[in-house]
Amino acid sequence: MPAVLITGASRGIGRASALWLAARGWDVLAAVRDLASAPAAPGPPPAGGPVASPSGTITPVALDITDPDQIQSLDAALPAHLDAVVNNAGIVVAGPVEAVGTDALRRQFEVNVIGQAAVTGAVLPRLRASRGRVVFVSSVSGRIATPMFGPYSASKFALEAMADALRMEVAPWGIRVALVEPAQTDTDMWQHAEAELDRAVAALDPAHRTLYTRHIEGFRRTIPRSMKVASPADGVAGAIERALTDRRPRARYVVGRAARIQAVLGELTPTPLRDRMLSLGTGVPRRVS
Repeated sequence: MPAVLITGASRGIGRASALWLAARGWDVLAAVRDLASAPAAPGPPPAGGPVASPSGTITPVALDITDPDQIQSLDAALPAHLDAVVNNAGIVVAGPVEAVGTDALRRQFEVNVIGQAAVTGAVLPRLRASRGRVVFVSSVSGRIATPMFGPYSASKFALEAMADALRMEVAPWGIRVALVEPAQTDTDMWQHAEAELDRAVAALDPAHRTLYTRHIEGFRRTIPRSMKVASPADGVAGAIERALTDRRPRARYVVGRAARIQAVLGELTPTPLRDRMLSLGTGVPRRVS
């Protein structure tokens, strides 16, 4: 059975992908910060496509991708043979760029970029031996920056650039690198979006909270619409499976109709028009007094 390491496997896309791949015959190394939160091996395979082979396994691996000691210990925690890594672990730091503190910004990049690079570097010797694959779970936000998500978009833009460079660098060893780009996904991030917004607002200093009051309330009004168009996490898991198994994997897998529309608009729309559309879509006021 092929073996894959998935980071951030305790919830959301990572958990869905671990269950999806295990049900289709993969041996999944589910990397989580808390072993108690790891997904259990699946029962009958879920609907949505052919099953590659009998159910595989899920083995929890304790890993905080921002902890250098745990990255160094990863080699001893993995089997000798590894076919792929899915770099899924990530966080969202939201808020106006002006108001996000440097510590929060560093944390955003530490998890979404530096941690991904560290994990990939740790497993590349195994992937050279297996002529394996590297998959990064990015986002349409890695193509299009939106108001109130500047730090998150910046980290995803950086991740995409890193993946593009890596794809060319490791090709001589037969290693394939792909990006998976969902838009809004039906995970706990969007299910608890209002609570997350409240926490982000509470972290602002009073002056910025006052300056951006209308931005915040405008964004709050967009949350129900975003939740309505959110794609199931299994759709992203299916895209990850294709990135792992396609004979000639694409550089990018855009997941879902909403994501494809956003990607096309981002590439074809003139910048002033795109800015206006994104500002309207995220509740940014035209003017503030």
